[in-house]
Amino acid sequence: MMKVFEANVTNQVSDFLKDSLRLATSINEANQKMYDAFGIIHFFENDEELETLKEVISITNNIVEEPDRAEYGDFQTNSYLANKVTLHLASKNISPEVVIEPTCGKGNFIIASLRNFKNIKNIFGVEIYKPYVWETKFSIVDFLLANPNSKKPEISIVHCNVFDFDFKAIAKKHSMNDILVIGNPPWVTNSKLGSLNSTNLPKKTNFKNHSGLDAMTGKGNFDIAEFITLTMIETFQNMKGNLLLLVKNSVIKNIVFDQNKNRYKISTIEKHCIDSKKEFNVSVEAALFYCKLNSLPKFDCKEFDFYNNQTSQLKFGWLNDKFVSNIDTYIHTKEIDGECPFVWRQGLKHDCSTVMELDKVNGHYVNGLNEEVKLEDGLVYGILKSSDLKNTVINQTRKFTIVTQKKVGQETKYIKTEYPKTYQYLTQHQANFDARKSSIYNNKPLFSIFGIGDYSFKPFKVAISGLYKTFHFTLILPQDNKPVMLDDTCYLIGFDKIEFAVYALILLNADMTVQFLQSVTFPDAKRTFTKDVLMRIDLLELTKQINKADLQTKLETVNAKYKFNLTLDLWDSFINEMTPVNNGQLAMFA
Repeated sequence: MMKVFEANVTNQVSDFLKDSLRLATSINEANQKMYDAFGIIHFFENDEELETLKEVISITNNIVEEPDRAEYGDFQTNSYLANKVTLHLASKNISPEVVIEPTCGKGNFIIASLRNFKNIKNIFGVEIYKPYVWETKFSIVDFLLANPNSKKPEISIVHCNVFDFDFKAIAKKHSMNDILVIGNPPWVTNSKLGSLNSTNLPKKTNFKNHSGLDAMTGKGNFDIAEFITLTMIETFQNMKGNLLLLVKNSVIKNIVFDQNKNRYKISTIEKHCIDSKKEFNVSVEAALFYCKLNSLPKFDCKEFDFYNNQTSQLKFGWLNDKFVSNIDTYIHTKEIDGECPFVWRQGLKHDCSTVMELDKVNGHYVNGLNEEVKLEDGLVYGILKSSDLKNTVINQTRKFTIVTQKKVGQETKYIKTEYPKTYQYLTQHQANFDARKSSIYNNKPLFSIFGIGDYSFKPFKVAISGLYKTFHFTLILPQDNKPVMLDDTCYLIGFDKIEFAVYALILLNADMTVQFLQSVTFPDAKRTFTKDVLMRIDLLELTKQINKADLQTKLETVNAKYKFNLTLDLWDSFINEMTPVNNGQLAMFA
């Protein structure tokens, strides 16, 4: 094995190239020889490449260390997995005439396609990293030299940014052919590649048409593989054929979710889970996304274990107008899938934890810089994070935070006169606030925070972590006669009456609610729970599903454990607060 253009070349290939190209006097002659022998179009792009290769293969000691491109989302599919994937497709009687790999890397999927599909007439591979372009070409030569009886399709391996390549030209030229789009696009987001100064980015666009705060706070960030997959589907959906791409699980979920809007002509949508640790040595949940093209649109996806593909593990997607993670279990709890009468809110966000979050040590506040801080107590509140929401009832916090506003955008000049110590402390750390990167703080008052409103100051809250997969809700009680805050990894509803909060707690921790949430959340999601998910819990409908005697028993259990003395006397009032009035719903306590 040796290296040419930073690409691996086997001895078999280098020997062939030495012998075959030794007498080639022009690039046209060399390219014709390679086309005649292997079907590869434009093997050399210019005379310099031809001369460099001829020179380098005459030297045997030229090993070059291969760069680590994992930071670019570049996890090359090993030849064993690529072969297993193409054999799986062949077992479905898939036999393409045209194979397209939008980011072909080192070419293992192309080699596997040559090995396992017998009717290929054309292969198109696109790759931005030039050493991989060469490695793919060399691998094709090596395979065809070792398998001289294999069919030799016309092969085009193009050095190009995938976002600049004209795939529509292929669709137009081969509109009557059976195609296969296959490959492993980069497992990285557009913002990550941007931070690495990568040129492998699509033109700046609000890819999913997010607006306002969503676009500003992260929903505008998208997975490059998702962009590529949707581009392939959109381009080739009217052609007979199939698509199989190796992507993160979140990409598959997003594609199926957006299918209700996009209505692409795809069916037989499948997710085949792989062991990313074993295949790529990375801790990323990923799977093979498969669909049949040129079909009546389908809106659900069957999930399989790729290594044991006999039966589907579950089916997720759209059932009528609802998106669910497990259609079979969802059916048993679908009655409570509606709209929550109370508005779920995210906790407060400040992006300045070293200054704004405090510990209390020997009666003194200490910040994240290990500075002892002298403050008035007026703007200091206890705060809970996701990791704190382990118990069913909480009345003490380990952390405190400074709450500078009672609503988003409120002027903060009042702090200087009403809380001079706090103002002096915040001003001393102005640089920390100025360093906040999020654009949501632009042109806002000094020391601004987000995720704050009347709901933040409700004395009783029911909350859940957005990050953990516990399916467990917690009752938050006041601390030192002040409401407790939650950070922006948590979601909450607030109440003025403890009875209402406890009623909501019992309903939300009921078996039916847990089963419902398990059927509409995805275990590999970055946030198991979101506002959108929680707003689907119809608490009013849930009150009709729960047995009154069972409710009384659970209330007595709460009373005994936490020394409450609550009754169901306000149950009807609680229901009335959730009942629609006129043309709207009250959300007085949210």
